[in-house]
Amino acid sequence: MSCDIDVLVLGGAGVDTIVYVPELPLPYADSYMIDSGIRTRAGQTGDFVALALAALGLRTHHLDFLGDDPEGERVRALHRDHGIALTAIPQPAGTKRAVNLVGPDGRRLSLYDTSRAHPDDRFPEDTLRGLATASRHAHVSITHPCAPALPVLRAAGVSISTDLHNWDGANPYHEPFAYGADLVFLSAAALPDPETTMRRIAGHGRAEVVVATAGAEGAFLLSDGELTHIPAVTPPAPVVDSNGAGDAFAAAFLHGHLSGEPPRRCARLGAVAGAYACTVPSTETAALSHEALLTAAAAAEAEAAR
Repeated sequence: MSCDIDVLVLGGAGVDTIVYVPELPLPYADSYMIDSGIRTRAGQTGDFVALALAALGLRTHHLDFLGDDPEGERVRALHRDHGIALTAIPQPAGTKRAVNLVGPDGRRLSLYDTSRAHPDDRFPEDTLRGLATASRHAHVSITHPCAPALPVLRAAGVSISTDLHNWDGANPYHEPFAYGADLVFLSAAALPDPETTMRRIAGHGRAEVVVATAGAEGAFLLSDGELTHIPAVTPPAPVVDSNGAGDAFAAAFLHGHLSGEPPRRCARLGAVAGAYACTVPSTETAALSHEALLTAAAAAEAEAAR
């Protein structure tokens, strides 16, 4: 069957307010003067994955809830400006939003407003099924109400990926995503033993490939029962912000995966894209094109061979 969509991105649409702070953790004080300004822009995890996938030339469609509010209009404008198809389900509680505190080394602390959803929210099943049936792949954010959508995606026969972000390996909220996806990304930051968690994901769920990103230490790839370390790539410019690096990694990996590349090559592409994302301030939205990704990957491989 012919598919009109390469990747259906589910969830993760919203706005972030970015505050560059002098250090993290931020010591208590009555007030801080923020000389760089406090800025709000569209773009949370689903938005950034969709943006990166589209920049790489993949036909991308984003489905999520949005409010009829200025924040929702920012998200709609981001998709219009980048030619990304968006199906927005009305959300009376308003558009998802967060505050990101970013330190001088690019690390961040995110404060999420969880009031912008209701426990009984569900994607309209006909809409979800129709988009899934037209898609080669679905990338599922861990925002609500994406977990209840997983059975519909599986019934449609679409392959599924997800990003567990900084899962600690214990929080039960993440388990439907961890065990319900064919390809699982997560951060190693909160894992005392990344390999144990990665093997548990593969052993208890559907995942054929599990990738744990580890920042400057690179990433770990579990495929066919073999754990492989993927070295980090030197960023092409000074690191200013780690926000969006994981989303860029996932998008570049998926680009390789859907092109038929082996997992190790996909992970190297992800490392290149993640390194580039660390050089882009949170207040901006930028992603590598297909040609730029391949050029940067070739340069990284040449550097590693020296």
